[in-house]
Amino acid sequence: MRNAFADDMTRLAGADPRVVLLSGDIGNRLFDPYKAAAPDRFFNAGVAEANMIGMAAGMALSGLRPVAYTITPFITTRCLEQIRVDVCYHRAPVVIVGVGSGLGYASLGATHHSCEDMAFLRALPGMTVMAPADAWEVRAALRAALAHDGPVYLRIGKKGEPQVHAGVPADFAIGRGLVVDEGDEICLLAAGTILPVARDAAARLRDQGFSVRLVSLHTVKPLDTALLEDSFARFRAVATVEEHSLIGGLGGAVAEWLADRDPLTAPPVRARLARFGTRDEFLHTAGKQGYARAHFGLTADAIAERLATLAGA
Repeated sequence: MRNAFADDMTRLAGADPRVVLLSGDIGNRLFDPYKAAAPDRFFNAGVAEANMIGMAAGMALSGLRPVAYTITPFITTRCLEQIRVDVCYHRAPVVIVGVGSGLGYASLGATHHSCEDMAFLRALPGMTVMAPADAWEVRAALRAALAHDGPVYLRIGKKGEPQVHAGVPADFAIGRGLVVDEGDEICLLAAGTILPVARDAAARLRDQGFSVRLVSLHTVKPLDTALLEDSFARFRAVATVEEHSLIGGLGGAVAEWLADRDPLTAPPVRARLARFGTRDEFLHTAGKQGYARAHFGLTADAIAERLATLAGA
């Protein structure tokens, strides 16, 4: 995903002289093609991420289109005040990109995990929060973010993530989910790099005779409320799947939406909601991403087992 991001940044910078890339002292070789194409529009801010966000806000308010990039917890948790005051308060069109989101850096320990980022960033007024699922969605999301008139947060993976789409989705848009597979009994709504796991869970459920719809709900704020209305009215079970805390992420956002619906005017709810994410705890052991996902029950088998019980009840 980061390779796709770097490649598209180079293309976009060549097409638009307003595009600027800021990096928190990572990806130096990754961005060599970008630096060759736009040497005066690349800034290595070093390990001073809060300053980088302030720089990006100033650039945005001066008419540029800055993209700030580094490892997810360092560009979100460490910079929350600057994102809130410098970027969101001024509605500055800054694109904030967190790489290795969720448990992508599981082997480096809890300092590098980011299972809270969507929760606190979606609480900020005016912030758009997106979690693309594969390299093709990264390309589409980056283009949409740069065209958006306001701050955007993109949480992406590292490299080697499975491809879900055959190319850039033609119908990609902020706030509109992408239906990967259709079905009419169980609906899986996945955000980010966990989508291939949800796809495998859907395959296991189909093997058990269930009809499963799989959706890449890449925008956590604003939600695709039309898709949610349809899903909760038609399906037996709707599940949110994310590599993020159960508190405040995609599952939390959907639950809030469900609670706030007007039962007198909205369609009747048929589906039961199930949420899959990380528990309210730190992971104190180090291991690969697959190990960390298994620790939190974010595996195809665990998801399919719980949903088969829920949908069959």
